[in-house]
Amino acid sequence: MSQSNQASRRGLMAAGLGLAAAAAAPLAAQAATTKATSSAATRAQSGYVTTKDGVQIFYKDWGPKEAQPIVFHHGWPLSADDWDAQMMFFLLKGYRVIAHDRRGHGRSTQTDTGNEMDTYAADVIALTDHLDLKNAFHVGHSTGGGEAIHYAARAKPGRVAKVVLIGAVPPIMLKTPANPGGLPLEVFDGFRSALLANRAQFYKEIPAGPFYGFNRAGAKVSQGLIDNWWRQGMEGGAKAHYDCIKAFSETDFTEDLKTVDVPVFLMHGEDDQIVPIADSALLGIKLLKKGKLKTYPGLPHGMASTHPDVINADLLAFFRA
Repeated sequence: MSQSNQASRRGLMAAGLGLAAAAAAPLAAQAATTKATSSAATRAQSGYVTTKDGVQIFYKDWGPKEAQPIVFHHGWPLSADDWDAQMMFFLLKGYRVIAHDRRGHGRSTQTDTGNEMDTYAADVIALTDHLDLKNAFHVGHSTGGGEAIHYAARAKPGRVAKVVLIGAVPPIMLKTPANPGGLPLEVFDGFRSALLANRAQFYKEIPAGPFYGFNRAGAKVSQGLIDNWWRQGMEGGAKAHYDCIKAFSETDFTEDLKTVDVPVFLMHGEDDQIVPIADSALLGIKLLKKGKLKTYPGLPHGMASTHPDVINADLLAFFRA
């Protein structure tokens, strides 16, 4: 074989090897991505836990299982999805983050019974037992704040490290002889009537108005937040939502607040039009053994969604303290 032919053959072989390497590169990258995705799948999960009465409670469980857990309790009539901004923030900080759909809400069973605080707390006990959560931070918003403190007062030793109540309903929303500053029953009867008359329309008016403070002059309205609130609400069951109005408005959490002996952080917007601060956080702080209160001038009930940067920073500081 002549030298020129040998050189030509070597050139073809080199070109062929180059093409093979080029073809292998994306395959290797794809394999690495698949491996990373598979690894992530072992950490990022969702599923169901079945309660004693046969109800399936949907939950998300993201992050390293050995990391300290944070459990998020959503408000009425929403779902675990309402915590997206917090779940992603704390997941990226290295925490294990869990959020569930309360019975009758979101992807959980659309129950017609058990839609009250004692059963809600029992459902959380079933969830934390199922996931074997220890030394957890529990964060509750609005109705979820009532659920979180009701659970914490009943939790097994070592399960709860700290509790955070954001725009939460405790001690009690309803006006009673013992709680003269509360809201009259007619307010909550109005909620029930509106739900029965046209739930879909009612679930548009709440987020477009007082929930996020979008009814205030100069408010920066987010149609995405409004639509996402409506989506979550309509995913749940009407009967469970109807019953839950009584649960969040008439349950008295006074003894729960007095009983819990772990640190509790109360965070409340001063312009909260859904759970007025004067009859909630400002009273609740007086009942806690280890309470801390921070109020937010001008912020609304749904401030964890409208101002996640502010709320997440304060949550992180409290967890690390």
